Amino acid sequence: MADTTIKQIKALEILDSRGNPTVRVFMELEDGTKVSSSVPSGASTGEYEAVELRDKDPKRYDGKGVLNAVDNVNTQIAPLLIGMDAREQAKIDSAMIGLDGTQNKSNLGANAILGVSMAAAKAAAQSSGVELFRYLGGADARRLPVPCMNILNGGEHADNSVDFQEFMAVPVGAPTFGEGLRYVAQTFHALKKILAAKGLATSVGDEGGFAPDLQSNEEAMELIIEAIETAGFEPGKDIMIGIDSAATSFSTDKKGNYDLKWSGAGKKTSDDLIALAKEWVEKYPILFWEDPLAEEDWEGFAKFTAELGEKIEIIGDDLFVTNTKFIARGIQEKSANASLIKLNQIGTVTETIDAVRMCRDHGWRYLISHRSGETADTFLADFAVAMDGGQLKTGSASRSERLAKYNRLLEIEMLLDEGALYYE
Repeated sequence: MADTTIKQIKALEILDSRGNPTVRVFMELEDGTKVSSSVPSGASTGEYEAVELRDKDPKRYDGKGVLNAVDNVNTQIAPLLIGMDAREQAKIDSAMIGLDGTQNKSNLGANAILGVSMAAAKAAAQSSGVELFRYLGGADARRLPVPCMNILNGGEHADNSVDFQEFMAVPVGAPTFGEGLRYVAQTFHALKKILAAKGLATSVGDEGGFAPDLQSNEEAMELIIEAIETAGFEPGKDIMIGIDSAATSFSTDKKGNYDLKWSGAGKKTSDDLIALAKEWVEKYPILFWEDPLAEEDWEGFAKFTAELGEKIEIIGDDLFVTNTKFIARGIQEKSANASLIKLNQIGTVTETIDAVRMCRDHGWRYLISHRSGETADTFLADFAVAMDGGQLKTGSASRSERLAKYNRLLEIEMLLDEGALYYE
């Protein structure tokens, strides 16, 4: 039997898809298994997220270096974990949380801890001779996620006049993951042609979606509908639309007051944004709306859910930050009916799985997500299948760090063959 004892852990500072430093962790087991894991990084981060440790040395990478996080892996985490069994994921993660000793992983850094946590899962899977999605999700893991493809950007992900951060095409009517990916990739290419014909920019934002300067937020919706139809699909039947407002980014107090500053639509209250959403949900084929309000607007979220929770998925991201404490509050207060799930928001594989489990146990949907600063690491694709599919957002049909995840899911679909499930 393979010896899955951890023999060596070493970290390295690498660059993410924005050219900013992040952490890569190398792990070797006693049986010779060698793996590496790379940690993503967010741009619009929630206040209560686990802390990404940055060096703050202005002479290196504008203060964004991660040499301290790398050092924490090499000098503190490695000595603690060497000799432990890589298969004991919960024990490994718990040991690192204990060593850090803070609520938000600000001592060692969530970027240091997550890199090691992901590497342990990869090493244990590889040593066991099983695919990562099966190792994490069990022998029955076989449902591919619905790819929620970011095709148009605004907010802090783009330099344009659109307030809402992401508009996604969601192929609910496709028979398979591969076909779903084709539906939304074709829609992405159709949108590019439409933008070009209108003399609008076809440059892309951090996650690969287009970032044209539009007249209004509503124009973004109209363009997407046109792109879906141009690509040969029926809006609402083949493809629906997902929105991520990332409303904290345009909130003036993170509670009930907002300023739609990029579009020039001006000051708004939670009630104003709820009224806008009700109008849009009647008019457009919207499947879900992520962070329609700000991270401390719990009262507004509850109102939003009371008004629209029967019609669409209402997803908390900055509100919940993949933390079971906040998700539990959301369930209690009926603040939403779904949660975004980001590995680096909470900082370990075990805690991320706990967040998914809590959603599932209470009948909530969950949307597994990348970050705007990504790497070519495909852990997220396997993780999405391991967590029983659901939905996945991992960017657009451009930028190789995004496509790496989609291509890995195509591989998994091929491996599963007729056993693969999609959208139920």
